[in-house]
Amino acid sequence: MTKITTNARRALSEREFAFPAQRKEPLENASHVRNAVARFGLVTGVSDAERDVAWRRILLAAKTYGVTVDRVDWRLPVDQVPQHPK
Repeated sequence: MTKITTNARRALSEREFAFPAQRKEPLENASHVRNAVARFGLVTGVSDAERDVAWRRILLAAKTYGVTVDRVDWRLPVDQVPQHPK
């Protein structure tokens, strides 16, 4: 994942975060979007409503940066994610 400096993180607008009010999970490039998907369940201090909004933001950023996300709903357990046929 691309490292982001403290100053660069502070310079990001709120709309560039999955959780803008908390400024958690930056979404400014594909690497950070993949990281946001992977770490989504580890984010603390947010409500389910905030998670719903953040997940939509992550999916939009994934589409923007060409990142494939297999889970359409963050509430589905990982073992219930539909698998794509090969």
